[in-house]
Amino acid sequence: MYLRSALAGIVLGAMTVAAAGADVPKVEQHGKVELKSAGPVAFGPNGVLFIGDPKGAAIFAVETNETASPSSGRSKPSVNVDGINQKIASLLGTSTDQIRIQDVAVNPASGKVYVSIARGRGADALPVIVRVDAAGKIDEFALDNVTFSKAALPNAPEDKETGSGRRRQNSRNVAITDLAYIDGTVIVAGLSNEEFASNLRAIPYPFSEINRGASIEIFHGSHGQLETRSPIRTFVPISFGGNPQIIAAYTCTPLVRIPVSELRPGVKVRGTTIAELGNFNQPLDIIAYQKDGKNFLLLANAARGVMKISTDGLLTREGITKPVRGIAGQPYETIKGWKGVKQLDQLDDANAIVLIEQDGKADLRTLPLP
Repeated sequence: MYLRSALAGIVLGAMTVAAAGADVPKVEQHGKVELKSAGPVAFGPNGVLFIGDPKGAAIFAVETNETASPSSGRSKPSVNVDGINQKIASLLGTSTDQIRIQDVAVNPASGKVYVSIARGRGADALPVIVRVDAAGKIDEFALDNVTFSKAALPNAPEDKETGSGRRRQNSRNVAITDLAYIDGTVIVAGLSNEEFASNLRAIPYPFSEINRGASIEIFHGSHGQLETRSPIRTFVPISFGGNPQIIAAYTCTPLVRIPVSELRPGVKVRGTTIAELGNFNQPLDIIAYQKDGKNFLLLANAARGVMKISTDGLLTREGITKPVRGIAGQPYETIKGWKGVKQLDQLDDANAIVLIEQDGKADLRTLPLP
């Protein structure tokens, strides 16, 4: 996900975040990026690709050598690939059932789409990054001879399975659930090894000292209780007249507002639940954009389609603090034509890149922002 500046009340990507240590020279290496997994991906300035590695509990910043362009917010060629999972499997010499697409992100400098992939299943899955251009050409973005820097998370969950049956899980897999770059800072969501496990950290970039992050608490209306151990599943940073906020979505779909200014290491922060968008659902990806002078969020979900959410009154909306049955809070509409959307990112001012998965087939599509 890469955030662009927008006009009117919300400014995307123009967040002013105090970045202690931002003057420290970039600690760069040249060689092979030792990924243990390829999870969330996002772009920063000058074509820098941020790769979240949950298994390795680290963030990598990799130079793509696709540098920034003054036309980055203008129209870009569409990217459309039918059966992208089949073509990636063929490229990697495997079958589609051994390919899991984890995330997609558009490089605003080039318009190429970068895709993070797990090749294989379980703990032995191999991390791969591929990129797709407007002609539909797919190639592997090799990580064995690149310039990069690394931020290792100091308090990630232990890498081991706990529980049994349907409750069997490994918390390390959600050490990093989403990330975004905003004005000199990489925001990282996931779980920590602390008692208040839900974590949101602001890491100055270029990377210097890596902090332990803030612990996040929310009131989950559908569950009727405060929660501290549920990870943010996806988020987007937005700014209201210079007041930067994180808009985060959780499982069973509470939508939560968290001030960036409160993300200090070791602090416990209670987010404001601004909507309950329905239980039995997993939010998958979110972007913010402007259309016809108004500002919106676009939230893809596992069970509830794609929601177009107005940002009107979002900053001043009072939080949900009592149990909720059904839907409540910030209004939205469901984009009925967008079926099977699993991932999305903004291509340019008018279009989105979406990954659509249906009946075992995955397609990459360019669609007009609704």
